[in-house]
Amino acid sequence: MVQHVEQNLQLMTKRAVKAENSATKLKQENALLQVQLKNYKSENEALRLGQAANLATVRQNADAALQSLLTVITNSRASIRQLVSGAESLQLVADLLTSIDRISEVSQDGQ
Repeated sequence: MVQHVEQNLQLMTKRAVKAENSATKLKQENALLQVQLKNYKSENEALRLGQAANLATVRQNADAALQSLLTVITNSRASIRQLVSGAESLQLVADLLTSIDRISEVSQDGQ
């Protein structure tokens, strides 16, 4: 009976040692995971800040592009107006040349 109790005690001692080892191992793993979590949180925050900075840069670039586009639109409108005016002037010259041809034809017929 004493021998049976001693065996049970030894078995319980082995289980307790194994449980303590497991607990120690889990505590170490938990500590490692806590460090990793802290690092991931820091990295996540850095990425958020970087994303905000990138968004600000994108907005600035979009504003600059918009201003350039508006300038191009304004300049192109002025160029189109000049082109239309030039076309109207050329049409007037063509009409005058046509009139001169008619006048010269009438003058030659009338001689």
